Amino acid sequence: MMARMFRKRPDDGRDVVTTFLQWMFLRSVFHRGYVLASGLYFVTDAHLSAAQLVFLGTAMSVTLVLSDIPAGIWADAIGRRWPLVIGQIFLAVGMAMTGVVMAFPLIVVTQVLWGAGWAFLNGADVAWITDELDQPDRIARVLTASGRRDLAGGATGMVLFGVPGRATSLATAIVVSGAGMALLALFVAARFSERNFIPEREKRWSASLSIFRLGVSLSQRDHEILLVFVATMIVNAAAMVTWLFPRQLVNLGFPGDLVLWYAALGMCASTVGFVTLHIVEARIDGVGVARRMYALTCFIGVLGLIVLAYAPDALIGSLGVLLVSGSAFNVTRTVASSG
Repeated sequence: MMARMFRKRPDDGRDVVTTFLQWMFLRSVFHRGYVLASGLYFVTDAHLSAAQLVFLGTAMSVTLVLSDIPAGIWADAIGRRWPLVIGQIFLAVGMAMTGVVMAFPLIVVTQVLWGAGWAFLNGADVAWITDELDQPDRIARVLTASGRRDLAGGATGMVLFGVPGRATSLATAIVVSGAGMALLALFVAARFSERNFIPEREKRWSASLSIFRLGVSLSQRDHEILLVFVATMIVNAAAMVTWLFPRQLVNLGFPGDLVLWYAALGMCASTVGFVTLHIVEARIDGVGVARRMYALTCFIGVLGLIVLAYAPDALIGSLGVLLVSGSAFNVTRTVASSG
């Protein structure tokens, strides 16, 4: 199947969307498989404390912020495809390295690489599909569909990497997920065309800085853009707490095999997100719908965090995780991108 996908380049809008959705699915397979295995690996194998887990998330987030602007300038001034390839290479190296180190400083390095990878991917993926599809009236639905494909890939990845993680070791599953991400970088290099992106060869950097200044100016003048920007920053900051989910659930006590239970919980979260985004996709074009859905899911996320924080046992705690990871984060990120 992989060979067949490598052979054909997208020729029309339909093929561009198909290629993009295939990529989103496969990226999520390897990414969610890694998140599942590494989340447990940090707690059960590396024995990281809660403070160390938060530090890892902070290191990754700081790297993402510092790398985001130069990566975005590259994507705007030079092209979309190669930042996607480079980002996945960074991800692949960081992911594979995680499975072979246990010293905390080296684990921090893996998350720095991971953050740099996501900095190159963030925005470039949406910009690529927007340019190549070149149909503004369809992009909101395509992005919502890609969110559902991302969840389907995540559920698949949790099965594919959860089983070997239990049968062999979590470290093995982590290394294999990194190798898969590296192969996916080749898929992007081979299949992602850039027919509708025209770089300004002579003024690429000055043009990109002008785009950056224009974005800052728009966020200052347009209160809705500013509100979405601030809300997105808060949601991303709240995502730091997700690094503590595995430790909190382990502390509450899973009623059975740890890897299987955590994989099952992740699949349930993906299912909840898939259904929720299907509902959102059918209504996203309505007037004011995106704003109301964004606000509602923010409140759902707060409720989920409270439930997890004060849960008396792992089952109630898992309900909180479903509200946050299954509904809140998926909808807020998808609506923010499409809005």
